[in-house]
Amino acid sequence: MRKTIVRVLVVLTVLAVGLGVVTVAGNDFRFTRREVTFGGPQGSLVGVLTEPRGGDARGLVVMVHGDGPVEATQGGLYSPWFEAAADAGFATLSWSKPGVGRSAGDWLDQSMADRAAEVDAALDWAHAQDDVPTGTVVLWAASQGGWVFPRVVADRDDVAGVVAVGTAVDWLRQGRFHLLAGLDDQGADDDERARAVAESDRVRDLLERGASYDEYATTTPEADRMTRDRWGFVLRNVHADATEGLRAMAPRGVPVHLMAGEHDRNVDIAETERVYRDLLGDHVTVSTFDAVHSLARPVVEDVDVVGAVTAVVRPRALLAPGVLDDYRSALASMGRRGW
Repeated sequence: MRKTIVRVLVVLTVLAVGLGVVTVAGNDFRFTRREVTFGGPQGSLVGVLTEPRGGDARGLVVMVHGDGPVEATQGGLYSPWFEAAADAGFATLSWSKPGVGRSAGDWLDQSMADRAAEVDAALDWAHAQDDVPTGTVVLWAASQGGWVFPRVVADRDDVAGVVAVGTAVDWLRQGRFHLLAGLDDQGADDDERARAVAESDRVRDLLERGASYDEYATTTPEADRMTRDRWGFVLRNVHADATEGLRAMAPRGVPVHLMAGEHDRNVDIAETERVYRDLLGDHVTVSTFDAVHSLARPVVEDVDVVGAVTAVVRPRALLAPGVLDDYRSALASMGRRGW
C-alpha cells in the first residue's frame, strides 16, 4: 500500500513539474515590458510599453480596446499580440481604461469622442518621449474601438495604418445582429425569438427616448437589468455610427487591415467589410479566420475549461491559426509604408 502511494505521489509530482515547465515555456514571450503613466482627459492613465528584446523598434502600435473594464495587458491575453508586434519591429503602448487598476476616472462615463480624446492624449505623450519609437504609428482597434479609430485618424496626420479586429459599424445594428446570432446559436424556437426581439425593441425604444434609469429599471427584471452606470454608458453611445468618421478619414489614404472571425456572433463582419470598402476603397485589406469575435479558436469560447487551461498554459494557442502571422505581415507592410 505504501509503495502504491509513493508511486502515485511520484507520478503526480512529475506531472506537476512537467505542467510547470510547459506553462513557463508557453508564457515566455519575445518582448520587454515597462510600466508607463501619462495624462488622460480624466486623469492619470497607467499602462505598459512593450518593445522587441533587442530594443530597436521602428514604430509604435497603440491599442484601442473593446468594451468593458479592460486592463492594460488584458490579464496577459494581449501578450501574443505584443510579441507579434515586437517580431515585426514595433513597440506597443497599452493602458488600463479609466477606473481600471490604477488609472483614474471611469470608463463608463465616456462617449466614443471621449475615448478618441484619450487615444489622442496617448499619442501626444508618446511623441513627447525620446525613448518611444513613433516613426510609424499604427492603431490596433478591437470591437468597440471601431467607433474610436476613425475619429482619431480623421483628426491627425501621424497615423500610418490601422489594424481593426472585429469592429462594427452601427451600434444598434450590431446589437440586433448579436441578439439574433446568439438566439441561432442557442437553437431558440420562433416563440423564444419573438419574445427576445420584442424585449430588445422595448429597451431600444427607451434608449431612443433618452429614458431615465429609474424608468428602465422599473420595467426590467433584475436578472436582465443593466447597472445604472452601464445604462448611462449605453444611453451616451447608442447612436454610435462609424460611417461619418470613416468618410472623414478617407482622404488621408490610411490603410486599414480588417481581421475578422468567420464565427463572429457579436459583429456582422460582412457589413463591416462592405462599408469599409465602400468608404475607404483600395485602402482596405481583409483577412478572415476560423475564429470567433476575439479571433480565438471557436473551441476556446465554446468550452470554458479549454479556454481557461489554454490561457494559463499556452496563451498563443488561444488565437486561431494564422492570426498572429497575419498581424505581423500587416504591421510589416505598414512599417514599409511609413510616414
